[in-house]
Amino acid sequence: MSEVLTLADDGVLIITINRPEAKNAVNRAVAEGVAAAMEELDANDALRVGIIKGAGGTFCSGMDLKAFLTGELPMVKGKGFAGFVESPPKKPLIAAVDGYALAGGMEVAITCDLLVANSKAQFGIPETKRGLAAAAGGLMRLPRQIPPRIAMELALTGDFISAQRGYEIGFVNRVVETPAIDGALELAHKISANGPLAVRVSKQVIVESRGWSDAEMWAKQQEIVGPVMTSQDAREGAAAFAQKRAPNWTGK
Repeated sequence: MSEVLTLADDGVLIITINRPEAKNAVNRAVAEGVAAAMEELDANDALRVGIIKGAGGTFCSGMDLKAFLTGELPMVKGKGFAGFVESPPKKPLIAAVDGYALAGGMEVAITCDLLVANSKAQFGIPETKRGLAAAAGGLMRLPRQIPPRIAMELALTGDFISAQRGYEIGFVNRVVETPAIDGALELAHKISANGPLAVRVSKQVIVESRGWSDAEMWAKQQEIVGPVMTSQDAREGAAAFAQKRAPNWTGK
């Protein structure tokens, strides 16, 4: 049985962590499988958006502690935990969270650009309860996505929070009553209907501009966005609007 499954669906690559018997805990095989899937997402021009989810009604319970005790590390060199938290894909990635997203599982979820959760989903970084620290991005990414004092509380107490609370404080985009994949696919198809070059550079600017100073931000944005404004897709988008038809994107 493969620990990671992939399925292409109308421009969307669905990546499934497939270890339901272990609550989709991440071991080395999962990290390698996810890394390969992320490479496919960026390399394949037919794919516009990625979704990552877990099998069996749970998103991911974090690092496989049994494997950790044997010395196995659930990471890929240069890509980090789960094969991508240190090097996310250039294309948009959505987390579809059912059940629990805990410890490394929450860190996988908040590495994604967007997050859709079932209303019964639970989130947490309880590493301190096990004498560990949330070193796969939780301590750095979470304070950028939610108020720092709330991130501090979650990190120090290890308490869980609900999907609704996650939505209220800003790291969950949508809460749905159906399986999270339904809401994630709806969001993914809205994105994939847009110009692929425009989507990619929009993500790039939002991610990279966090480190730009006021003095350099306009020039740096122009370097990235400028080629899109003169692309074939830009002309196609304008023509499609004028002709009241759907655009035919080429990614050029």
